[in-house]
This record gives sequence, C-alpha cells and structure tokens, in this order.
Amino acid sequence: MFDLDRIRRDTPAAASAVFLDSAGSSLPPDPVVETAVAHLRREAVVGGYRAANERMADLAAVKSSIAKLIGAQASDIALSDSATRSWSDFFYSVPLSPGDRILLCEVEYASNAIAALQRAATVGAIVEFVPSDPSGQIDLNALERMLDDRVRIVSLVHAPTNGGLINPAREVAELAHRHGALVLLDACQSIGQVRVDVGELGVDALSATGRKWLRGPRGTGFLYLRPELAASLEPPALDLHSAQWIAKSEFQLAADVTRFEFWECDVAARLALGRAVDYLLDIGIDAVEEAVRERATYLRAQLRGVDGVTVHDLGERKSGIVSFTADGKIPTDVRDALAERGITVTVSHRRSTLVDMNQRGLDAVIRASPHYFVTFEQLDEMVAALRSL
Repeated sequence: MFDLDRIRRDTPAAASAVFLDSAGSSLPPDPVVETAVAHLRREAVVGGYRAANERMADLAAVKSSIAKLIGAQASDIALSDSATRSWSDFFYSVPLSPGDRILLCEVEYASNAIAALQRAATVGAIVEFVPSDPSGQIDLNALERMLDDRVRIVSLVHAPTNGGLINPAREVAELAHRHGALVLLDACQSIGQVRVDVGELGVDALSATGRKWLRGPRGTGFLYLRPELAASLEPPALDLHSAQWIAKSEFQLAADVTRFEFWECDVAARLALGRAVDYLLDIGIDAVEEAVRERATYLRAQLRGVDGVTVHDLGERKSGIVSFTADGKIPTDVRDALAERGITVTVSHRRSTLVDMNQRGLDAVIRASPHYFVTFEQLDEMVAALRSL
C-alpha cells in the first residue's frame, strides 16, 4: 500500500478535478515539476552548458533509475525525446533486404505502422499483420504459423492505445527468437502502470515515453537494447555524441547504446524524468499496478451499468485503459461535455489503430485511464456525469 493522501498532496490538480488521461499525458507530481523548473532557473543564471555540467552525475543516474525499473543495466538505456523517436531509431537501424518480412500486430500504433510501410516500400520488404485471437490479444498460434527465416523483426504493442489489454510479450519473444527474428516492444502504455522486466520478457528492444504512466514531462523517452545487440546496429542518424570523428574521412560509432543518443537534449526534462522514475520506485511498481488495476476494473463495472454505454476493452489481461462508447453520442462531444464538468478523458480515433478499429467497426472510442492518484469517489463522479449527459 502507499500513502494516497501524500500522493494527492503532491498532485494538487487531482483534488480539484477528475483526471482520467494518464494514457495520454499524466499529471506530474510536484517533485517532478520542481526538478524541471529548478534546472531551468539555474540555466537562466549560469547558462545551459555550465548548468548541465553541474548535474552530470544526476543525468547519469536517470539511466540507472530507468534500468532499475525495467530490470536492465544503465548501459542498456538510451535517452530520447519520445517513444516514437526511440522506436523509429531502432527500427530503421535493423538491416533489411528485398523479400524480408516485418510482422506487426493488429493493434499496432499508427506511427509504427507508417514507419514500417515506408521502409518496406524503400527496401522491398514485406509488412504483414499477425491476427488477434478471440480475446483481442495477439494470436500466438497464428504468429507461430507466420514465422520463418525471412522474418527480420516482430513489432509488438504491449498495451494498445485504444483499449485495455496487455499482450503476451514473453511468449511472442520466445516464438520469434526460434527463427532469429528481433522483437521490438512498444511499451509506451505499459511502462509505469505494470511491472515490465526486460529480462523476464526476453525482448530485444523496448521503447517508452516519460509523459504517460511514468508521470514525467513531455519530450522525454527512452530506448532499451539487449546489450550484445547494440554494437551490431548503426542508427540512421548520428552526431558527435553517438559517434566520434577520428580522421578526415573516418568516424567511429559509440561502442554501446549511446550510439542511439544525440548530444543536444532538454536537460531539465531529463532530470525531471529521472525524478518521476524515482517517485514511482519509491511507491513501488507492484503497488501501482494493483491500484491501477483496481480502478480500471471498478470503472469498467460501473460503466457497464449505464444505459447506452458499451465498454470495448478486450484481452485476457487488462491494462489501466478503459475504452467505451455511448449510443447516439459522438465521442468528442462526450469528451468535451465531461471536460465542462471538470472531468478529463480523451478520444482514441480510428486513424491511431487503423487495423484493429476497422476490424471491430469502430470509428472512435472514449478513453479513460485512471492512475493510482484517482479516488473511487472520483470515478463515481465521472459515471454520474456520464449518466446525466
């Protein structure tokens, strides 16, 4: 258990409104905000270079904290400005030849799918989608049938943006590795709300953002790479941090995952990301996972009792994302009407998860994502407001 009162004091907005959009961009706790603001103020006094030099040890500790959270080593972590940047930098570094196959899941996020389609068209590779099983998660039997020695990479969304399921990452990795394929896990919606251990999952790479369930600032993210993999990949873009200029016509890549980083970055945001991860570690990821699961389960049950409301969450294992529609109501209108009552939800549109939404005949769903700082009374308030619409 954790001290909910203390956490809510650290999150003043949680008392004045019902915030249900941690799957979009969560509310950072005060210590995270203070970390970012304090560094910006220091930059205003001594300049960005000196301010950063003063915090070199703290910047290094950001990777150590992330590594502790996901069961890795600090040397396995590259910091970036987003999950999309991390995912793309890894994906574009995997060598592909004509006829190679790229497997995506049906709940693939649009940014990932667009990158895969673009690269396939450029190199002559083939993009295929692994079907979902009746529960909504990736069909492991179908995946096993599709795998062969031409499959170079399997992209798996751990928790899709448009509904509450968690895909079986470990099982996907085990199947893919039998054929020598790499597994890239999009953990954008799982890091910070469920326990993610890269050693247990066995994935080759993992991308994540800071702004969602980690409660960090926007413009932050990270990439995990299996240690022995980093030295075999060359990122599509380099600078003087990811490589060294060693002769007039020669450069040398960084030996480790540092080759996936650029020198220029938002130092204040990265320090705040580290503080957000430490804040989560202090609470305990297991306690957070239990609290999120309890709130999401409770909200689904309450919504199912509202006339005209349909909950669309699938999967054998549920995430903290609750997706639903209201008969005769445009999702964006529901979102805006709830906002007028001090309740923040968002809408997930078909274009974000095109294949899955088309399969289910959905154009958009309302998405509520209660984090651990939300009270059950606030969930009741949300349901009551929905009934009144």
